[in-house]
Amino acid sequence: MDPFYGGDLIFQIVPIIIGIIFVIVIGGILFNIFNGIGQWRKNEQSPRLSVPAVVKSKRTDVSRHANHHDHHHHVSSSTRYYVTFEFESGDRSELHLSGKEYGLLSEGDSGVLDFQGTRYLGFERNRSAQDS
Repeated sequence: MDPFYGGDLIFQIVPIIIGIIFVIVIGGILFNIFNGIGQWRKNEQSPRLSVPAVVKSKRTDVSRHANHHDHHHHVSSSTRYYVTFEFESGDRSELHLSGKEYGLLSEGDSGVLDFQGTRYLGFERNRSAQDS
């Protein structure tokens, strides 16, 4: 019996497909790990800067995760917070912040942004006369 016309073809192709999927998944995981390490190193080598900036926009990125465990369906979500700052030169930079820091900022706030590469370190809002 020719294996290409019998049931043996499935047993030859499925392991190859599973192997390809495994390589793609592991490759994606390794890519993300090395990309993260590269970004961390780049941030570490960048100077710490304190520059005047204005909060131009704020956004969130919510991702949902579904887990099936012991016949229970659990849905969870995680939120990442981003703020875009504009510098006096007109250049803009979007930085990832904690939820607490995100909540303290409003669009239009002006002050001094502290950052290192793509790492947000803090924002000192300018005090206006009415804040005193």
